[in-house]
Amino acid sequence: MRTRLRVGFDGRALTSPAAGVRRYTSELLGALAGLDEALDLVILGGDPSAPAPEGAERIAEPFHLPTNAGWTLVGLPQAMRHGRVDLLHAPSYTAPYWAPAPVVVTVHDVSYARRPEFFPYRRDAVRRAFYRRSAVGATLVVTDSSFSASEIREAYGLPAERVVVVPLGVDASFNAETSVSTHAAAGVPSPFVLHVGDLHERRNLPMLVEAILAARTRAAALSGLSLALAGVDRGVGQSLMELAARSGAPNAVRLLGSVDETRLRALYREALALTYPSLYEGFGLPLIEAMASGLPVLASRAASIPEVVGSGGLLLDSHRASDWTEALIRLATDATLASDLRARGLERAATFTWTRTAEMTLEVYRRAVRNGR
Repeated sequence: MRTRLRVGFDGRALTSPAAGVRRYTSELLGALAGLDEALDLVILGGDPSAPAPEGAERIAEPFHLPTNAGWTLVGLPQAMRHGRVDLLHAPSYTAPYWAPAPVVVTVHDVSYARRPEFFPYRRDAVRRAFYRRSAVGATLVVTDSSFSASEIREAYGLPAERVVVVPLGVDASFNAETSVSTHAAAGVPSPFVLHVGDLHERRNLPMLVEAILAARTRAAALSGLSLALAGVDRGVGQSLMELAARSGAPNAVRLLGSVDETRLRALYREALALTYPSLYEGFGLPLIEAMASGLPVLASRAASIPEVVGSGGLLLDSHRASDWTEALIRLATDATLASDLRARGLERAATFTWTRTAEMTLEVYRRAVRNGR
């Protein structure tokens, strides 16, 4: 008879302000629940109305100081005891310093440590120390890419065996067939290119705007080209709008804010390309969503991005706007290139599934329990 493994999840991640963390947590939980394994999922704290897999247990938050630190350091360990879990998975950077069971923490990237000029909390030494202590104190650290694993080891001095790479997956609803049949409109005039993700400095968006402005003047087919930005503005949106306006093309930048799933799929369907010029990423979930949707991908040759995109898209110098302009013109005028990129992207995206992510994560759980600290 197999012993059932009770895995506790920090439930607050289900309503994280970071869209990527929310998706990772919910998709991983759903995929774990779908495995034919002796596994019980226990959601510790968080909003009790947040969607969760059928059959998952919920443990209400015990009394703690009404802060995130109070929850992580006091409330979460108590919830672990109440839930009688064999292991805690903290899916978003922070974990208890002391816990009654082994701890697996997911660290998606360490930009705040390796490239602090891009991190919104770069002056917050306490927060950075909290992240470091969570990783160093965990039984095992999970991360999304080999690039991030090397960055974590370098930043925190962890041995290689403590950091495990588990790539992310793409929801099956992001696929070329569904995208074609979707009736929802993106609400952005064509032609447009798409960027998905919160807007902040490391996303390198001013360079992209410059490339788009140049493409508008060089190719008649792109004279009305715009950049649709789907994501929360973290302080750079106004400067992008001003850059476009100063060039006499105020409609070249469209701030969409956070979009729902239906509109996101429509954007993937109707865009000319996903443009992803980021300077630093631990993975880049929109890359595989776009490829799975049959949307050509133009992305920077930086950080984890080549590892994720592989041969499924065009990789460009993140600092050469002229390269991006040329790629946009080629994509708009060369049907063979566009078709080839779609085919290559679909093939590449098929290698990323949440089931695979769940299976690899479960192996991490078993190893952490065996190694229990």
